[in-house]
Amino acid sequence: MTAGQASSRSASMGVRGAAVWAMAGQYLGFAIQFVSSVVISRWFLGPADLGLFSIAMALALVIAVIQDFGMARHVAALPQLTRDDLSRSSTVAVVFALALASVIALVAVPAAHVYHQPGLVPILLIIAGSYLCMPLTVMPLAVLSRTMGFHGHFVVSLGGAVTQGGVAIALAAWGWGAASLAWATLASAVVRAIIAQIMRPTALWPLRFDGIAPILGSGSRLSLITVTGALGSRMPDMVVGRFLSLGAVGLFSRAVGLSDQFRMLIAGAIGQVFFPAFARIRDRGEPLGPAYLRVVAGYTAVLWPGMAGLALAARPIVRLLYGPAWAGVAPVLGMVALLEIVLCAMPLHCDLPVLMGRSGQLIVRNVIDTLASVVLLWAGCHWGLNGAGASRLVYGVVWVLLYARLMDQVVGFDRRALAMIYGKSALASLAALAPLGLVYGLWLGPDAVGAGALAGAAVLGGMLWLIVLRMTAHPAFVDIAGLVQHVCARPLRRIMA
Repeated sequence: MTAGQASSRSASMGVRGAAVWAMAGQYLGFAIQFVSSVVISRWFLGPADLGLFSIAMALALVIAVIQDFGMARHVAALPQLTRDDLSRSSTVAVVFALALASVIALVAVPAAHVYHQPGLVPILLIIAGSYLCMPLTVMPLAVLSRTMGFHGHFVVSLGGAVTQGGVAIALAAWGWGAASLAWATLASAVVRAIIAQIMRPTALWPLRFDGIAPILGSGSRLSLITVTGALGSRMPDMVVGRFLSLGAVGLFSRAVGLSDQFRMLIAGAIGQVFFPAFARIRDRGEPLGPAYLRVVAGYTAVLWPGMAGLALAARPIVRLLYGPAWAGVAPVLGMVALLEIVLCAMPLHCDLPVLMGRSGQLIVRNVIDTLASVVLLWAGCHWGLNGAGASRLVYGVVWVLLYARLMDQVVGFDRRALAMIYGKSALASLAALAPLGLVYGLWLGPDAVGAGALAGAAVLGGMLWLIVLRMTAHPAFVDIAGLVQHVCARPLRRIMA
């Protein structure tokens, strides 16, 4: 084996190990969040309570999305990280966290007037407090990401999820309503900060203001990209809350949240690993195209059948998990899940342009993206909740038109190879959906399918999915097999040792 091959193999194993830790944290976090959301929604809180919290959280996230001023990406992308770099980055993160937490507190009363919901005031004040903890979490995790130390992310994510789920259920059971979710958010932020500092202590004091001009320049570009992207993702709850009822906001938010939870369960954690991995490829002067095609193969092979299955099974899933009070979630969930299929066809659409110095082009597209999302949602709300959901499908078409050419320019991928990957992923997705489709057509309709039939169709679909991946020589099959082997090998190595 040559030195280059050994280096490549070592890098591959490092990324694969980081991916395992990231996925483990994501899966456990998802399980806790998912169970707590089902318990809270089924027994303690109704759509109106969730709608009130969703509006408050959307407002807070739009304001505070730049609370770290892009420091996580800035630290991960630096060719070398010195103590001075870390001190200056921490200073910027602290200053902006304090400023943005103050802004959230200041807008609490005006927001309550705009939405005619006095209950927004205490919820926004509690959420504002949670952002004061964020620099204590962001900086240690940024350093750990840079060194591919995703075991730290695992512990932080798990601790925060357990705290948030436990506090939310306890307070909701005691009758705290929407405020229970806000206090759970604050408790999670505190615990995450404590664990992050234990895993990788990072001093935030004394503040260091000299030499921060380059960081401010980099941070302003990254933050503008983040803000425009966050507006597009967070505005839906705010728009629906302005034109429809609190109950409709709760149903819409639950549909989007369930779709996001499934997406994060399937592949969300892997995105944390790829930014520093692609930064290494860039620093070595290697082309990004081949590596990007493998990423696309992994995303589409796993996310396409997962999200398509969620759309197909939306009605029985909502009925079995949340009960009849949440039946309105199902049609919106189906449309939002279909949107995710479109969005995952071109992963890392923000990360790689930033990494390759195309921030200006990305910002222009993000602004158009956000405007299109808001306008289409506003138009859809004229037809009620289902119209709002349908607007997401139209938005998916606009999204592809905006980003496809940019990603081609940034990555330089082989278009024919990309089309082959899409075709193989589509075949695998159809195979995965076939058992549930047959259940609907030949046995039970969506409103009669029970948990047993749904689980059986999912297991059989998963088996057919793997068979098709193997038969079509899908690039993701090798990576999936490698991840499984890596996970299984660790306990065996410990036993042998």
